[in-house]
This record gives sequence, C-alpha cells and structure tokens, in this order.
Amino acid sequence: MEELRVVGAAASLRGDAEEPKQGSVLFLGGNEVKSSAVVKYSSAPPQAAFARLQEKTDLKLPPANWLRESAKLGPAGTTILGNNKKSKPFSSFGMAYDFIDSVGNDVDVVSDSENIKKLLKIPYSKSHVSMAVHRIGRTLLLDELDIQELFMRSSQTGDWTWLKEFYQRLIDQKWQRKKKSKEHWYQKAILSKFLYYSINGDGAAQPVPSTSKQHQEGPVSGESDEAGRASWPAPFEMPSSLSEDPGASNQGLKNDFVRNILWTFEDIHMLVGSNMPIFGGGRYPAVSLRLRDNNKPINVLTGIDYWLDNLICNVPELVMCFHVNGIVQKYEMIKTEDIPNLENSNFSTKVIKDIAQNILSFLKSNCTKEGHTYWLFKASGSDIVKLYDLTTLCEETEDKYQNPFTMPVAILLYKVACNMMLKKNQNKKHYGTIRTLLLNCLKLLDNGRHPQIIASANYMLSELFQLDEPKKEDGTDFPISGNSDESYSEEEEEMPDSDENGSYSNSSDPPDDNKAVAVIKSVGELSVPEKYKSVHRIRPSCAFPVCHGTEERCRLVLNYVLEGLKSVDSSVKKEGDLPAADPSTPIPLKYEDESTSGGPECLEKQMALFLDKMGSFQKGKHSSQSGMIPGSWQYKMKLQLILKSSRAYYVLSDAAVILQKYGRALRYIKLALQCHDTYCCLCASMLPEVLVFLCQCLTLCGDIQLMLAQNANNRAAYLEEYNYQTKEDQEILHSLHRESRCQAFAWATDLSTDLECQLSISCKCYEAAYEILLFSNLKNQNPEQHIQVLKRMGNIRNEIGVFYMNQAAAVQTERVVSKNVSTTEQQLWKKSFSCFEEGIQNFESIDDATNAALLLCNTGRLMRICAQAHCATEGDFKREFSPEEALYYNKAIDYYLKALRSLGKRDVHPAVWDSVNWELSTTYFTMATLQQDYAPLSRKAQEQIEKEVSEAMMKSLKYCDVDTVSARQPLCQYRAATIHHRLASMYHSCLRNQVGDEHLRKQHRVLADLHYSKAVRLFQLLKDAPCEFLRVQLERVAFAEFQMASQNSSAGKLKTLFGALDIMAKTEGAFQLIRKELVAESEQISENKSTAENVSPNDSSAGLNKEEVLKLLGIFESRMSFLLLQSIKLLTATKKKIGGINEEEVVLKTNKQVYSLLLRATANKSMTLLERIEVILNLLEQLAQNAEGSNGGVQ
Repeated sequence: MEELRVVGAAASLRGDAEEPKQGSVLFLGGNEVKSSAVVKYSSAPPQAAFARLQEKTDLKLPPANWLRESAKLGPAGTTILGNNKKSKPFSSFGMAYDFIDSVGNDVDVVSDSENIKKLLKIPYSKSHVSMAVHRIGRTLLLDELDIQELFMRSSQTGDWTWLKEFYQRLIDQKWQRKKKSKEHWYQKAILSKFLYYSINGDGAAQPVPSTSKQHQEGPVSGESDEAGRASWPAPFEMPSSLSEDPGASNQGLKNDFVRNILWTFEDIHMLVGSNMPIFGGGRYPAVSLRLRDNNKPINVLTGIDYWLDNLICNVPELVMCFHVNGIVQKYEMIKTEDIPNLENSNFSTKVIKDIAQNILSFLKSNCTKEGHTYWLFKASGSDIVKLYDLTTLCEETEDKYQNPFTMPVAILLYKVACNMMLKKNQNKKHYGTIRTLLLNCLKLLDNGRHPQIIASANYMLSELFQLDEPKKEDGTDFPISGNSDESYSEEEEEMPDSDENGSYSNSSDPPDDNKAVAVIKSVGELSVPEKYKSVHRIRPSCAFPVCHGTEERCRLVLNYVLEGLKSVDSSVKKEGDLPAADPSTPIPLKYEDESTSGGPECLEKQMALFLDKMGSFQKGKHSSQSGMIPGSWQYKMKLQLILKSSRAYYVLSDAAVILQKYGRALRYIKLALQCHDTYCCLCASMLPEVLVFLCQCLTLCGDIQLMLAQNANNRAAYLEEYNYQTKEDQEILHSLHRESRCQAFAWATDLSTDLECQLSISCKCYEAAYEILLFSNLKNQNPEQHIQVLKRMGNIRNEIGVFYMNQAAAVQTERVVSKNVSTTEQQLWKKSFSCFEEGIQNFESIDDATNAALLLCNTGRLMRICAQAHCATEGDFKREFSPEEALYYNKAIDYYLKALRSLGKRDVHPAVWDSVNWELSTTYFTMATLQQDYAPLSRKAQEQIEKEVSEAMMKSLKYCDVDTVSARQPLCQYRAATIHHRLASMYHSCLRNQVGDEHLRKQHRVLADLHYSKAVRLFQLLKDAPCEFLRVQLERVAFAEFQMASQNSSAGKLKTLFGALDIMAKTEGAFQLIRKELVAESEQISENKSTAENVSPNDSSAGLNKEEVLKLLGIFESRMSFLLLQSIKLLTATKKKIGGINEEEVVLKTNKQVYSLLLRATANKSMTLLERIEVILNLLEQLAQNAEGSNGGVQ
C-alpha cells in the first residue's frame, strides 16, 4: 500500500536525504491547523483498491484467505489482527537509529503514532498513561512503558524490582492485571475478517517477503556507510554490543513500522511510526478503512483517533463500514477535515494543537538530562499527570543496568554524536553538542561491558580539539554558546515557573509525590493555549570549553586518549603474558653520557638500524606484544588513539619550543616519537600522511637538539624539564610498552651533554626525515615539507662546519711551540669543509641562493684559517709570506667570488651581499698587508711584490663600499683610509729607495701624494681615529722634507716648507679630539676618586692609546721645531739678499716666536700630556693666523 505521491512516497528507503517540502494544509471548521506529512520510508506494497462488501455479509464467518499473508495487505495485515505484540518499549529507538540525521537537530519527537494519539487525548480520556521519555539533543523519544507487563517480566528476570516497589507504594498496594473482555477480542476478530474480506483480487493468499528482510535493505546499508568512513573506526557491531546486555535485546531495537513519517503539526516536527492500512479508490488516491457498530455512536476519542491517523498518514478521506452484530449494513465516505464536526464527536482542532504544544513544552522543560529515563505517568481516572526521573530513582539501587533503557539510550547518544561528527567540518558550532552527547553516553556505560563504545567515544572527544592549528588563537573556532534551542545541559535544573502559568510544585500531594520531577495538576490545563509555553526556555549551557592555550587543549586530548587506551587495553585478554608494570611507577628518562653512547659513530649505526626498520614497513611486517589481533576493533582503535596522542605531544613540543623550554620540548617530542614507534610496530602499512607526520616529528626533534646545542649554558634547567613526567604521560607510556619497547627513536631523543653530539643528532634527525620523504616518494606530494627539511639540513651542516672551524682556530691559537700544522687541525678542516660542501649542495638543490652564498662565505673563512695556520711563527725573524698562505687566500677569494655570483646582485639580499663584499675586501687587504709587511724577497723581485700588493690593495678598495650608509660604513671608511695610507707609504718608500728612472720616480711621487691626500680625506670623516690621521700627516711632512732635500732654490724650499707647516697646521682637529678625550678621562678619574669603592680600575676610558699619542707628539714636536728653524734660516737669508719685505718680516717674527715657545715647552719635562697638547694647539693657532700672509709673501 502506498501513500500519496504528492507528499513524497517515492522516498522509500530509510535515511533518504531527500525530504519533499510539499505537504497538505487542512482547513477544519474555520480553525486553521497546519499539518504536513512526508513519508521517509515505507515497506508497504503498492496500494490496492478495497472491495465494497455486499450488504448482509456476515463478518463473523471467516473469509477463505483469513490469517494468510497477503501481498496486498502487506505486513499491516498481521499488525491489525492483534496477534502482534503491543508497541514495543524500544520502538522509538529503532526509528531513531534508522533516521540518525533527524535526531538531536530538527525533530522534536520520535514515537509510535499510538503514543502520540494517547498523549493528545489525555484531557478527553480517563484511561491511564505510562510512557518512557528520553532526551537526545533537542529531540524527545517517547515509548510506551507497560508497567504491568514489565512487572510480570520482573517476577521472572528480577529487572525493575525497584520500580515495582516504588509503583506499589505510589499507586495501590493490591494491583492486579486487568483481563481484556470477550467483547474486546470479538471486535478484534471481526475487524480482522473485515480487512481480509476487503482485499480485492485472487492473489490474496500469496506469501510476501517477511518484514525483517525488507528492513534489512534500509538500515543495514546505512550502517555500513557509517562504518565504512575512513576517518572513523567502526565503533561496534550492533548485535554483539547489545547482546552483552540482557536488558536490551535486538528485537526491541528494530524499526517494525510499516511506514515512518515526518509529520509537522503546526510548529512541532515529529518522526512517527504508523501501521495503518491505506487503500486506493474513490475520488481520492488514498483512503483509510474503518469498521463501526451501527448501534454505538462515534465518541470524541474515536473521532480524534481517526482524525489524527489520517493527518499523520496524509490520507484525505475515511471510508466507514457500519455493521450490526457482524452483518454489514452500509458504507459512508467522510472527508478528513469533516471528522472533527461529526455528530457526538465534536472537538476543536485548535484545542488539540494547544494540547500538543503544551505537552511538548512541559516535557522539554523538565526532561533536561540527557541519558536519563523519565516516566510520564497518569493513573487511570486521575486528572494529575506526573513526571519521574527513573534514572535518579534507579541510582538509589546498586546497579544502573537494572534500567533496560540504559544501553539503547547510550548507543543512540553515541550514534547521534557519530553522525554529527561525520559532518563536523560543515559546522563547528555543533562541537559543544557532540561533546555533551558523548560525555552523557560515557556516563551510562560500563568499561567492563562496553569497552569498544567507550574507547570510540573518548577518541571522538579527542578529535573535537583541533591539534593541526597550533598557531591559531584559542577560542576563535568555537562559539561560546549555541542557539538556545539546540543547547542543553546534562545538569540543567529548571527554575519554578511563575504562578500565572501554573506551578509544578506539588505541596498538597501525597508524600511519595516528592519523587516527581514535575506535575500537571489538572489535565484541563493542557487545553489552555500556551499554558506551558514560557517553560520552554532552555539555557544555552552546551558551550564547547574554551581552552586557554595550546597546552590545555593538548592535555584535554591526552586525557581522552588515555581513557580510550585504558578501555582498549582492559579488553585485550593477554594481561598475564606481559611483564608486570605499575602505571604509578615512573619510567626513567635518563640521558646518556657521551662516553657511554659512543658519539656520532654510534649514532650512524642507530640511524642505519632505524632506516632499515622504516624500510621494513614497506614490506608489511608488524607485531603486537600484547597479542592484539590485526583487524580487530582493539587493533584499529589503538592505532587511532596512539596516532592522536603522538600528534598532541608534537603540538605540545612545538609550543614548548616557542616558549624556549627546550628540555620540555625534547621530552614531549620523545613521547611523540615513542607513540609513533608503537604505531609502526602495530601498523602493517604506513599511510602517506603518517609518514609525513613522522617527518615533521623528526624535523622538530632536530630543531630542538640544535636549540639545546646553542643554549648550552642553561643545560641544568633543560635536564630538569626533560626528566619531569606527569602521571598521565606515564600511564600512556605504560600502554605503549604493552605493544613495543619504544626504543626505535632513542638515538634522536636523548639529552646529550656534548655539543658535537647534539649537533650530530640534530643533523641525523633531518637526514632521517629527508630519507623518509625520499624512499616513500613523498617529496613531490609535499614540496614544502621537502624544502623545509633540505633548508634545515643545509643550516645544521653549516652549524657543524662552523663548530669544527672554530675548533681548528682554537687549536691554532694554542699551537705555539710547533711550527708545523698538526693532523688534528687538518682533520678538523676536512670535517668542516665537507659539512660546508654538503650544506651548499642542499641549498643549491632548492635554489636558495642567499644561504648558499652564506655557506660559500664560511668556506672562504675556513680557507683563511688554513692560510693563517701556514704562516711561520712570530719567533722567526726571517718571516716571509709563504706560497701555502697565498694558495689558501686565493682559494678564499674564489669562494667569496662564487658567493657573489650565487647572489647575482645586491637587491637579492643586501645584507648578505654587503657581508660577502666586506669579507672579500678583508681577504685582499690581509693578503696585501702580509705581502707588504713580510715581503717574499727570497722568491720574488721587489718590483713584482710592489705590483702584487698594489693590485690586491686596489681590489680590496673595489669591494670596500665607503658610500653606502650602513652600520659598517665607518669600518669601510677606516679600511679605505688605511689602504690609501699603506699605498702612499709604499710609493713613498719606493721613491726614497729608487735611483735612476726619473719617469718612474715622478709616477711614484704623484701616486704617493694622491694616496696621502685620499687617506687624509677619509680619516678626517672619522671622529675616532685622531692618531691615524696624525701619523698620515707626519708622513706627508716627511715626504715634503724628502722633496725639499732635492730642491736647490730658496724659493722652492720655502714653498715646500710653508706647505709642510700648512700640513702641520691642519692637524689641529686631531689634537682637539685628543684633548677632548684626555679631558673626559681626567673628569672620570676625579669622579672615580669620590666613589672609588664602587668602581673597578678598568672603568676608565680606554679609547685613547697614550703611548701612541706620546710617540707621535714627540715626532710632531721635533719635526715642527726642524721646519720652523729651517724657515727662520731661509727667511733671514732671503731678507739679507733682497732687503726687507713687510709680510716676510711678520712671518719671520711669528715663526721665531712660535719656535722659542716650542723650545721652552719641550725643555720643560714636568709638563703633562694634556698641557703639552694645549701648547701645540696654541702654537698651531698662531701659525694658522699667519699662513695667508706667508703664502702671499712667498708668491
């Protein structure tokens, strides 16, 4: 039999996602009541037309096809007969399992249509009402609770004894089961015969497939879909799990209804099970068939029954067959909307709507605790409706499993959470709901009986916390609360309502009534519109917990994982075969000392063993020490839980690194890798994402070992952090040790005290991560991960290279006696060089030009250290610049030039570019300086050496950027000034020592003069090099004296003399700087005397080299004295020859005066340095005033 096509009878499979929107809206007696019905599932055959029976047909006589299965009547035939069981106590659960999508969200009520009708008839009926109510999310499940039948069962099974006692105390101590009258059975028999007579056609007795087979099609396929999702291990197989509990048999959890309908009555959404037979025929495509005794008028209760049945099944018409004593009299057609207005059965549809809304509000307001079984009870003939919380009453007894609803409710909570979880990425606002569902499910379950569901629920709880987004702000993903409609609390307590809406208190009732959660004092209240409306407010208390930080989130995850692991382990029956380990005893986490672990060589072996083991995963080897069977639920679940804990520890480790708690970080990554090791021991084949995660773990471990190496001064604190362990971590480790020794990654996670060992471990971690990406062909799918690993490998090889290079430099400084390079040094060079070379290859393979340039730069530095090692010791007075030095310096230059080529241009990375340029300039400068200072005259001619020095100095200048403003600019200026000074000195020296070639002499003179002037210009820019400036100026004076010696004319000599004196006058700025520093120093000394006890002797200004100043001052005074004396002699001689000239007389007079003052000052040995400088400054000032006059006079 098939329902109306217009309302979606085509949706014949359970759980179908398509829900047709159209329904019917019926207008009844001027009062509009909205009602629509959508068939979600139907097991009925196509609708058959009914046969009108002839008048006088005797229904007391059985038809030929009576009690035979009929294809046309379908399973409904047996239902109507009355030989089936009554509505089963778990019928709503059967429907809820099949339509899990609807439960908890958009459906208010799930129930048998008979229960719905019984509730809506409460104000009209005197009969008793007894129903079990359960809350799942915002959905209520209603089931008939036949107290008397349960008590008959309890006398055999011992169940419900506590309820029996309570009921007897509450209602009547001498209850007896009422026997059904003969009249009842007579009516049932003639109805059955009537329906069989009404089936039209010959094939009436043909058998049809049994209900159970048809039911297999829908729900079973739905279950397999759920179990087949990759992300969720199948939590339990329904039969085995439920059979564990004798109180919840499979039969009770089947969906036995012919059809399941989504009925919307006003604003109430209900999932209803119905068995009403529907026939085709008449003006409408569907009718319901009823049999009535003509002598008995239709009463209100029957009218409501017929009307609600037709509304629920969306049947527009009712066909009534009247009989007298079983003899058919007549047929009558009644439209559904006319039923409320029938004679003797008038009722208001508006009142029925109000009753529905009030009952739903009453139940929703008071059935607030998920997982609890509530009992809605109205005694026969009573006007009072009471609601009891049976779970609370049951808890007063010893065993919660005395309540047979416990298991079905727990499983339904679990299934609804599962279903929401599968869609968790669509809407994270449901996380709070899912969490509440699961926590309530866990409250109902016993670990001994249901370890599988407990493990799965704990795993799902752990999955609610996002571990893959450690950098995100906490709390942003989850709203503080959901909608008030969807939010509920397992600990909700409703405030009493205001008086005007009626109170639920029951102060005037018998004493036993204080057990009731809520009471409707009179059924008449249910007819009052919105009487219980205000109570429908449910506080939004289903918020997802806001975690304050990553650590708290991970700890919650690990807590759930641990509960899941305990559940799995307790169900594996191999406890006796394991070595006894006490979870409360900490597993020692001691680091190995370098002497015992064997250093990098030992590390190589461990690394090889590890990679060999990793290779074995590809071959599919696995073993479990605890004896878990691969493929079992324990096996699948433990793998999931272990992987989750590994991820949580990884995130904790990452967070600890950010906080610079490297000891803690190493402990967490050790735990993450131990989890991973156990996973590897169990898992037959490694999933690509698991291998990628292992790479991330090893990479992070490498980072931590490197940070520990770089922060060796905090080693004691890190060791303390590393050895600390929480009880939770110990228990998780205990569970891991049931499956493996957890030693595969021990080489990577030990806290070593040796710097070299730590660097080596870090390098091996990166290499292991790279190898995994390589042999599992993951580098193409994870290019970013591949680049990160190679970058880190390049970096750690640079670190190790620098470490060995610094060691070589340290050995070199300690080597005083021996002149030859030791083998230790050479070994260190080789190690350092190979590390740099490998690092450069790593960076070049990922086109990282900047880092490749830095490593080339470091290789250049290594070559310079090699060059320094080959220079002869200071004691050798015949020291010369050796060919080995030249070789290594040239190699260094090659590497620096390669680094510049790698960068290409300055814009790529200005800081690195400038750094390489500076190092290259330094190398050229050092090489030129060494050649100049320790000229290899035994191998090369002086001219050749001078040429090479000049070329090297000019190249050094080329790479010394004096114009770009940067922190290094003053250094560059000083370097350039020094180069010009050295070149000028060299040309000056050549000029003094050369004889002959006049052209070359002139060239040298010009070059010397040029470089001196450039050196002076650059030194003048610097405010912290007065001595250097002074020295250059004194050399220029000496250069002028040398030129003067070769001059013959007095005028020429005078000109040169005045030029030299002018150079001396220009040193005034340098002397002022020196004086400034000396004054500052003397002031500080006087301050120090007043606070002598607080200041160490080294606090005085060390910016000025006094010895150097004294030496230069002595030379300056002597040269000035000489120049003044010569100028006085020349000026006096010139005056005698050509008579007096006023200007020259003035100059002569000044020079004589300055000369006499200078002689007196130099003669006075008691003068301080500061006083001598004051004298010089005074003399220079006098000379400067007459400089213009003297120039004029000479010209």
